[in-house]
This record gives sequence, C-alpha cells and structure tokens, in this order.
Amino acid sequence: MNEAIARDYLNDALSSFRAYRKLAEKAVEQLKDQELFITLDEEGNSVAVIMKHMAGNMISRWTDFLTSDGEKPDRHRDMEFVIEPDTTKQDVMAYWQRGWECVFGALEPLTLEDFDKKILIRGEAHSIVQAINRQMAHYAYHIGQIVFLAKHFRSSEWNSLSIPKNKSAEFNSFLSTSSRTADREKQFDAVVDFARKSETNS
Repeated sequence: MNEAIARDYLNDALSSFRAYRKLAEKAVEQLKDQELFITLDEEGNSVAVIMKHMAGNMISRWTDFLTSDGEKPDRHRDMEFVIEPDTTKQDVMAYWQRGWECVFGALEPLTLEDFDKKILIRGEAHSIVQAINRQMAHYAYHIGQIVFLAKHFRSSEWNSLSIPKNKSAEFNSFLSTSSRTADREKQFDAVVDFARKSETNS
C-alpha cells in the first residue's frame, strides 16, 4: 500500500475509534448507575451488556492482532451477554477500558509493512484494512445502541451529543468561526461544544 494512503487511513481510523469511544462514554456519563443495567424488554440488552460484549470482542480481536486468529479460543462470547448480580458500574467501565487499551495497543504501532499482511478472524483471511473496517462498523453499530438507550432513559434531561434540532444553520455558522479539521475526534468535540452552548443559551 502507498505509504501516504496507509498513514492517512490509520490516522483516520484511530481518530474515528477515539470519537466513537468518546461518544459512548459521554452518553454513559449521563446515566444513573442503575440505568446502566436496565433493558427495554426481556429480549433487549442493557447498556452494561453492550459494553461488556464490545469489550470482550475487542480483547479477542486485537490481542496478538497480527499473529493469531481474532476469535480467541478462551473467549466466551455467550457470557458477554450475562451480567452477574453483583456487577457494578465500575466493573463495567474497567472492562470497557481494558478493551479499548487492546484496540489502540494493536493499531498505534502498525507499520507500512503490516498493511501487506493478512490476519484471520474465525479462520477467514482479512487484509488489515478489512479487519479494521469490520471492527469499526461493529463498534459504531453498538455505540449507536448505547446512545439510543441513554437518551431514552434520560429523556428531557438528555444533554445532546449531536447537532440539536433546528440548529443546523447555526452549527454551520459556528464551524465557520472555528478551525476546520478532518480529525473525527475533534469534529465530535466541536459538535458537543456547540450543543452545550446551544443548551446554555436556550
């Protein structure tokens, strides 16, 4: 792969993962501790379950990323959807943190030569780009669920993490007075900053 393309792709992937992580954590910050464990119905997953599943996936996929199958033999996926009665928010957050450490610990050291390698997920060969994209889509899907649940539970007390309703024109004006960036994490920070200022002024 061309060096500049590989570098730009990796930097964008890293900033996207950081932005998604921040989105989830800012949603979780708004929840009362007990709301982390509530499901909408018997078949639904709680925020805690989603976070536990994501972390289990991360630990499996990104540990020894370049040298072993991403589906580790010691992973117990079904148990990721079970929350023990004595589980606390601190337990969930610690496991979540461990998962993200695996993500960035695998991605940040990647070299240009690594982009020529193939890795396995459940025995299926993936290019590095395919493997990263696969996990990006998976995490975005579940983080959307986390935000939906958090917004539902907080209802009128929810602090927006996106452009507020009927504020698109104002947001575009806000961007015109701030430094432009292609960095996903910084873009997210700008949206949250705008939403906070909009709520303060309303």
